[in-house]
Amino acid sequence: MLHTLPLTGRDLKPQDFYDVALRGRRVTLGPRARHAMQRSRALVEKMIAEKRIVYGVTTGVGSLSTERIEPDKVRQLQLNVVRSHACGVGEPLSAEETRGLLLLRAHGLAQGLSGVRPALVELLCGFLNRGVLPVVPSRGSVGASGDLAPLAHVALALVGEGEVVVERRDGDPSRPISAAKAMRARRLKPLALEAKEGLSLVNGTQAMLAVGLLALRLAEMLVDTADVAGALALDALRGSPAAFDERLHRARPHAGQLVTARNLARLNRGSTIRESHRDCPRVQDAYSLRCMPQVHGAVRDALAYARRVLEIEMNSVTDNPLVFAAQGDVVSGGNFHGQPLATALDLVAIALAQLGGIAERRIDRMVNPLTSELPPFLARSPGLESGFMLAQVTAAALASENKILAHPASVDSIPTSGNKEDFVSMGMGAALKLKPLLANLASILSIELLTACQAIDALAPLRTGQLAEKARALVRGVSPPGNADRSLAPDIARVGELVTRGAFAESLEGGR
Repeated sequence: MLHTLPLTGRDLKPQDFYDVALRGRRVTLGPRARHAMQRSRALVEKMIAEKRIVYGVTTGVGSLSTERIEPDKVRQLQLNVVRSHACGVGEPLSAEETRGLLLLRAHGLAQGLSGVRPALVELLCGFLNRGVLPVVPSRGSVGASGDLAPLAHVALALVGEGEVVVERRDGDPSRPISAAKAMRARRLKPLALEAKEGLSLVNGTQAMLAVGLLALRLAEMLVDTADVAGALALDALRGSPAAFDERLHRARPHAGQLVTARNLARLNRGSTIRESHRDCPRVQDAYSLRCMPQVHGAVRDALAYARRVLEIEMNSVTDNPLVFAAQGDVVSGGNFHGQPLATALDLVAIALAQLGGIAERRIDRMVNPLTSELPPFLARSPGLESGFMLAQVTAAALASENKILAHPASVDSIPTSGNKEDFVSMGMGAALKLKPLLANLASILSIELLTACQAIDALAPLRTGQLAEKARALVRGVSPPGNADRSLAPDIARVGELVTRGAFAESLEGGR
């Protein structure tokens, strides 16, 4: 059983995030973080008592920051900010994304630079630990000032308004109910917001970050899976592993390229298919086979860059203004701007579209009688049967759709808030479009795995490498060999479930 995670605001690791978001790990506010929060809160209250002008505390927000707020209205301002900003639309975030969002919001506030009371983090922890998840519409954020609309829906639930879903022990989803009703049932008390607290709750990048971190986890599994599928395709097409020679890749030592080259060499080690054509007249394979280390490796390097950006963001404070208790200062700035995340997540989308594109080319080579040296479309009775003809068409459709989804969100901007927020990141858009892109890529890789296994069946009794054979056994465990035409849709779905569960990535890891 996982031990409770103390939030410090400073040392959250990706695995901590995944443990909470995916496995329901409990969380609590750490003692040092509590002290830091109390210090910054004391400074905010001192400034209010001194009637100093502080953005979002004694002024309106956005382009209304020139409007002064009377001392007796500062609490009402915070509730108004939450209510007015809760304008999200569209499909709600998943339970995993919402848990991740709650964790990241609590962790950022715990650093003690937001000027809010520990009670806010304690209630966010209470929501997580008791399975109360706000219904957070996924659309409505332009990525600056942070994810205002999604975070406002979280804040709305904390004050006992809006809707939540209460997680059940049997795992079945429950219907949305009012936050007030759920809080009464789980013995949670709604917040009465004090000065600055509503603003601090809605300001930040935690929605795009939560979605991005979960997408990155799947992306990293898929690039490992692509190495496995590519190795099977290489043997199915009687390609040569000579292009994966370690010496060649050390001459151009990109980190990701080296990893994929080693994976491919290991996967097909011991292949009798390779031995059967060692002296064939073919000098070089097509790029989709020979250049897998360079293409898959570039994807790996892009994901590594994105991971560095997201890990920095996990332990950052992204609301505004920030409270520096040691110096007695409150400083307005733009840490809520999602541009670092938007750019990194767009890079992930571009890289994953490339990964799907090269996988589709390998699928085509295996079914195309002009390139495969195998039965046309891998059919047992070509003409009477169509074999894997339409499986390749499906892969082509998905690869093409991913090219559309790879169009960068971050190159767009549209002014908001009376032109005060005149350049925005579209970071949430960059994060959200990764979800269908990843689903498409998982299906493409599922089709490649199925196609490669069918092609290798045609080469029996020859076998592929020992490690690759383990992956083939995974496929054959859920999809029997195709001895006649049948609908492949259920097979694609079953192998796709293994792909997204990480089974092929784990099989590769187990051979290291």
